[in-house]
Amino acid sequence: MRKIILLCCFFTCVIFPTQAQEWLTDIDEAKKIASEKNQKIILVFQGSDWNGMCRRLDKEIWTNAEFRTYAKEHFVMLKADFPRRAENRLPEELQKKNKKLAEKYNRDGGFPLVVVLDKEGEVLGTTGYKKATPYMYIKVLNSFGKPDKK
Repeated sequence: MRKIILLCCFFTCVIFPTQAQEWLTDIDEAKKIASEKNQKIILVFQGSDWNGMCRRLDKEIWTNAEFRTYAKEHFVMLKADFPRRAENRLPEELQKKNKKLAEKYNRDGGFPLVVVLDKEGEVLGTTGYKKATPYMYIKVLNSFGKPDKK
């Protein structure tokens, strides 16, 4: 019986995969995709394993199906994570990339910080955690700069 349940779970995941948010970690790749698709870049600075507001933003917005569906068509999602626990340590190369992003876009070291960028990487606006529905949060993100048209 246990094997049957495991097999069902496996096939369910293969046939009906969950819509995980696609997060990039390289600004140059994000700019390239944003240019190709004429989309804004949403750069998120987070402390995934230590900051409560980052966890709430992740739970209430980033992992929400409504947001993920919208973001897939309208945003390029870029994450700069700064975990503190040793077991969550990022590879050194990624730590360097995140530090470089922080030097340019998050000099004050605020967490969470959400930076809306145009396709060239220019800042259109910033926000952070807000007690909001995904729809309301999308409106905030779209309020920065002119909406990109295809």
